[in-house]
Amino acid sequence: MKGIHFITLVAPIVSAIEVSIPLAAPMGAASLLGNLVSLSIEQDRWTDWAGTTEPNTFFNNVLDNFVQITNTSSFVRIGADSEDHTDFSYEVEYAEDIFPPSSTIKPYPEATNITVGQGFYDIISHLPNGTQVQWGVNFRENNFTAVYLETVALMNAFSSAAVVEKNITLKFIEVGNEADLYRNNKGRNSSWNVQEYVSEWEHFAYNVSATANLSKSSYTKLIGAAFAESSHNNLTGFSPQAIFNLGILESSAGQLIETISQHHYSGSFCTGGGAVLQDLMTKSYIRGNISAFVPDIEATLAKGLKYILGETNSMSCHGAPNVSNTAGAALWLLDYTLYATQVGISRLHFHEGIGYKYNLIQPTTLNYSILDGSPIAPLAPHVQPAYYAAIIAAEAIGASGTTQAAEISIDENNVSGYAFYEHGSLSKAVFINTIAYFSGAGVRNSTHIDFSFTGTGHAANTMSVKTLKIGYASDTANLTWGGQTYETRDGRVSGPLLVDVIPTSSGVDLQETEAILVTFL
Repeated sequence: MKGIHFITLVAPIVSAIEVSIPLAAPMGAASLLGNLVSLSIEQDRWTDWAGTTEPNTFFNNVLDNFVQITNTSSFVRIGADSEDHTDFSYEVEYAEDIFPPSSTIKPYPEATNITVGQGFYDIISHLPNGTQVQWGVNFRENNFTAVYLETVALMNAFSSAAVVEKNITLKFIEVGNEADLYRNNKGRNSSWNVQEYVSEWEHFAYNVSATANLSKSSYTKLIGAAFAESSHNNLTGFSPQAIFNLGILESSAGQLIETISQHHYSGSFCTGGGAVLQDLMTKSYIRGNISAFVPDIEATLAKGLKYILGETNSMSCHGAPNVSNTAGAALWLLDYTLYATQVGISRLHFHEGIGYKYNLIQPTTLNYSILDGSPIAPLAPHVQPAYYAAIIAAEAIGASGTTQAAEISIDENNVSGYAFYEHGSLSKAVFINTIAYFSGAGVRNSTHIDFSFTGTGHAANTMSVKTLKIGYASDTANLTWGGQTYETRDGRVSGPLLVDVIPTSSGVDLQETEAILVTFL
């Protein structure tokens, strides 16, 4: 008797949801600028980003990609931890850095001492036309001479013909990075508190503003706070509420604050281990990380100030290996950014450093692994998966200058959606499936999304659908956006554009670990 073989066919599970989208921008929809996703650059190796004798063409290209999409100038913060370890010398042309040993946690550690010269600031002229800049000066070392010399060099650079001709502007000076941690990192004594911070900052910032000739009518202003953490409404700790309560905004320097900056990471890799990619990607985790700052945002907006995340990314201490450098982290960044706009955050500066795991961009050749510091064959400048999220956000915002966004109510734990409006009318929508799909997981499930529209306005009969294609959530390369790649030698997009144009009534399918941009035609 012949054996009988049974073959089991496993079909993907397709869940179905219907989402309701207003045709006109709802009241309270967030206004978005094209540089919503911006960069924060660790300044110890600023010369690698900008280039010394000539511009870093790769870096400029990947910045210009955003400008081409949004018609909005890039916004770059330069500073971070190493801003508080920087001194100035007329004997140095660009920079002389002292670095601690590499480790498996930080294969590319920050410099512990940076001595810079005028050329360090002058190379700001290498950035693309119209770039806006926020630059940090040293507050931690309590050295008035150092901060005076840094400020003079900074203002000399931004008043130079090469910079003025390109309309590269200094929007903000940041006096100190994460001063709330000084009592922990020996920047001040262990009893140092927010009252002492406000008093010292006002004194330091007054000298900076006088040296830079800042005033209420000057283009350049000061950044407020730049704290690593927040005590929120507890006025004995460090928070916007606490420094407002202590009268910082009434001081001479404080009157030059027009934006409050908060630093935030969604987790930590400072002691190694423990990071799980699916946790980072989870919708509720993303919302919990952002919504914790709602009291601070409300207090800031009530003062007529803007609120930004001036330094942020996935995991502190440069990211977690096989988490922060993956395609899954790109979906995290996209949802994290768009949700942030819904609570009043106007811009996010994602932190970057040479060889950091969570980078959007690696702007120079690397000779050591970003994961563990082991030697590797030279790896040319390239973008990492998170860069695609920034491109998607830029395309969703577009170049109209009128874009608003509102989160779409979706009763689904792993699907997020945002509607975009131009001139008050529905134009696009982004949908993100944050279930992490891994190799070996078997069938890849999807969610079918149907649309209904509310209110008055034009309901499009057709739509185009552009997809971020990802093999697995753990992938570190080979993503495509609308069939195209940014993983090129020059950082420019390559390949034929692939979009689907279909009836709106057909709805869309959204796979696990995927994002789509719907444009209503």
